[in-house]
Amino acid sequence: MTFRELLDVPFALIQANLPALAWASALSLVTAELVILACTAGAARLTGDTDEAVAWAAILSTLACVWLLRGVLRAVTVAVGLASVAGAPIGWRTALRRAGAVAGPLLVFQLLYTLIGIGVLALSSPLIVTFPFGLLWLGRLRGTRFVAVPAMFIEQSPHRVAVARAKLLVAGAEWQTVGLWCVQRALLVLLAVPLLGIPWYLSDFSGTHRWAVIALLTSGALLIVAFGEVVEAATRVVSYIDRRCRREGLDIHVPGLEVRP
Repeated sequence: MTFRELLDVPFALIQANLPALAWASALSLVTAELVILACTAGAARLTGDTDEAVAWAAILSTLACVWLLRGVLRAVTVAVGLASVAGAPIGWRTALRRAGAVAGPLLVFQLLYTLIGIGVLALSSPLIVTFPFGLLWLGRLRGTRFVAVPAMFIEQSPHRVAVARAKLLVAGAEWQTVGLWCVQRALLVLLAVPLLGIPWYLSDFSGTHRWAVIALLTSGALLIVAFGEVVEAATRVVSYIDRRCRREGLDIHVPGLEVRP
């Protein structure tokens, strides 16, 4: 695929599996929002309903739920996308069961993904001059591991093997993957504006009450994260198939021989 196709095809993959991904995203969003509100309300009750305690509880619980939300949607989207490419579409329940089979490697990937991101940004952000180079460094690290999650599902690989497999598949196209990662981040920023319009529109009815503001802000953040993660996970699937076709001839049909991705 060309670079433009690598940007466009993930949206076609999402559209082809919209019911499954919509249900998974909606249920995950509602669950995460309820957890955030419950944690915030619990902190408010324990601390005498102070504004500072409520704010910190909302922020910390939102960050925790965002982390979990990304992991769940990444796993579900990759499972659904790979099944669709193989010609056997599945629902979100089946996708969750398949994700459970590789839960260990996925958890390790999620932890290292977060720690590496925090570490690189922490090292590069003190100086404004070094921050762009830090982003490129982070993009390079993300790019070399970009197709590791699909490899975990298809090849049933542990984390170390899946990462090595991802580096092998993207060898020679690392900067193309970095460019894809950067362009998607820029597109997400542009798409975040209309997505933020949803809670902004609802604020006309809810007013400026504290709990209404907390619910709208946290739900808006979760909505943006969910959309971005689904698009990124679909791009991982498309990139994995593309790299295997380029390096291993996955798209070559041999008469009399059944080849599965």
